[in-house]
Amino acid sequence: MTTTAHLLLADAGEAADLSGFLVRLLRFDRAASVRLQAVASVVEGEGVLAVFGRLPLGGSGALAVRTARLAEFGGPEDLTVSAGRLLDAVDDDANTVALPAPVTGPAWAGLLPPRTGWQLLAEPPAFEVFPEVMAAVREFRERSEAVPEHHRTRSVLDALADEIWSRPLATVPELPLRAAHAAYVMGFLKPAVPLTVHRAGAWLRLSAPTGSIAVRGVAAPGAGLGLSPLR
Repeated sequence: MTTTAHLLLADAGEAADLSGFLVRLLRFDRAASVRLQAVASVVEGEGVLAVFGRLPLGGSGALAVRTARLAEFGGPEDLTVSAGRLLDAVDDDANTVALPAPVTGPAWAGLLPPRTGWQLLAEPPAFEVFPEVMAAVREFRERSEAVPEHHRTRSVLDALADEIWSRPLATVPELPLRAAHAAYVMGFLKPAVPLTVHRAGAWLRLSAPTGSIAVRGVAAPGAGLGLSPLR
């Protein structure tokens, strides 16, 4: 496999965490792509790697973002790659990532959240956000199971999912429930973690210690996926 660079991650266990991030993405889209950006950090000689992946949660979806410190920075990188090939290229033991050859990126990869200009909007308590997400997950399951099997088409489930995940989060009405749900399925949202919500233009970002979810505006109804993992 042709690679463009080998990246050494600064913190022990970061490679394993990145593998977990990619595994979760691939559960929902076996053909998922991710966009990678490696940039210089404020510490001389080090860098930061940001990995962006899209979760199918409505018309505009949600972007899951994971960052990792680089022990060595050989120069900027910006490319879109297969999530599956990137997973194969992560060496958990050596704590390194070999960048696969780039692929033609999906449309979402050309429109990423800004790096700067974020303003703090809220600090919602996870102990309130978590049960709200769990209640919505139960509602989706119960209502989808109540649909007669011969009517339980993808479009019907998509419409139901979009109805539920487009609702405003009770603690931060500006943020759609979709963002908190995406944080949950990516393993970012847990009952006791600190959360922040930031805004930059049309973008909103829900951040936890292990990753962030970014959404742009309010997704249009009538499209998307009920986030049922591929098996």
